[in-house]
Amino acid sequence: MDDSHLMLTEIPGGLISHQPHHLPRYAPYHLHQPHLQPAPAPQLYLHPPPRIVQRPKTPIPSPPPEGTHIGHLYPELLTMIFAKLSVRDRGRVAQVCTAWRDAAYSKSVWKGVEASLHIRRPPASLFNSLVRRGIRKIQVLSLRRTLKEVITGVPNLESLNLSGCYNITDNNLYQSFCMDMQHLKVLDLSLCKQITDTSLGRIGSQMKNLEVLELGGCSNITNTGLMLIAWSLKKLKRLNLRSCWHISDQGIGHLAGVGPETEHTLPLEYLGLQDCQRLSDEALKYIAQGLPFLRSINLSFCVSVTDSGLKYLAKMPKLEELNLRACDNISDIGMAYLTEGGSSIFSLDVSFCDKIGDQALIHISQGLFHLRSLSLNASCITDDGLDRIAKSLHDLETLNIGQCNRISDKGLKALADNLQNLKAIDLYGCTRLSAQGLELIMKLPKLETLNLGLWHVR
Repeated sequence: MDDSHLMLTEIPGGLISHQPHHLPRYAPYHLHQPHLQPAPAPQLYLHPPPRIVQRPKTPIPSPPPEGTHIGHLYPELLTMIFAKLSVRDRGRVAQVCTAWRDAAYSKSVWKGVEASLHIRRPPASLFNSLVRRGIRKIQVLSLRRTLKEVITGVPNLESLNLSGCYNITDNNLYQSFCMDMQHLKVLDLSLCKQITDTSLGRIGSQMKNLEVLELGGCSNITNTGLMLIAWSLKKLKRLNLRSCWHISDQGIGHLAGVGPETEHTLPLEYLGLQDCQRLSDEALKYIAQGLPFLRSINLSFCVSVTDSGLKYLAKMPKLEELNLRACDNISDIGMAYLTEGGSSIFSLDVSFCDKIGDQALIHISQGLFHLRSLSLNASCITDDGLDRIAKSLHDLETLNIGQCNRISDKGLKALADNLQNLKAIDLYGCTRLSAQGLELIMKLPKLETLNLGLWHVR
């Protein structure tokens, strides 16, 4: 066909024929592609377009948890929960959030807690934090600086433990205890071996309300120091003088107020005289005369105390605990003296007294009816003696008869048949016992502790 018969119209973009169903060779067929967007025409800018900063959208908060969450608890409840935690965990929960910190710093959470500190270079906020939490008990583990920072930093201090701080001297205590410490009730200076009677004079002048004083191992303390204590510390209830080797009967006389220098009565309830080897029966006489409120006394390793001294202790109406361990001159006769006065002792220790035998147990069974704890380790008792106390001391809860190699299954049977309230028994070193005897003891209804070895407890 001749092309001249065609009517052509020129338009931009190609040739369109007016003849139906005929496409020119240079006009492509249009495909319908809706998923492809036409490319934008290039644009020329004289200046770069402004940068549009798109801020991140605020995330949609998650819905609140169903039920009761710990974050919903009132501060009073958090305080009650935190008070049940260990001391270390109480400090950890205070770092979780501000709400927990405020609850954890409540004084009721830290009531009765003793802070253990190394006094090197404490931060300025340390003592303020202790005061805020209401902590009034401090144990100094090591001391490289003056103790005065502790005293001034915690003005309402009630208990101060300096046990084992070997570098504390009289001069250190004199400079530190420079103010009236009327709130302090407990002071522990055990093993502070450099202090002397001078420190006791300072303590007596600044700590009038002191009730507990621990001086165990302070070997430089003398009778003069005890006189200073008797003059000043009128409220003292507990005094430990263990291994104060210079203490003699005269010093105990000062405490008891039997001399013209100290005519008064101290309200002492506990007196520790362990290893004070210069004491004799005269000291026990002073104690019975001048310390009527005494409930417990430790005379272990006081080798100069004899049976005669127990006559005085038997007259003390409130004495409940008596420790005579390793007092070599105590024998069966002393037990007879002790029981004649109708004593109300409920704890007695005569371990390693090699002169104690079955006769002593007969006296004990006839006079010490309130006895709850009895220690007879390494004594000369036999099955017959055990039979006597088993039939009379029905309230006995603790019995220590370790290294009593004369005990056999017969004695254990007597104990098992009569001591239904027994909770603890020490049988270490009792070589004549058999498995049958141990089975009898283990059937006791309230037994909790059975010791068969030096370290192993079952």
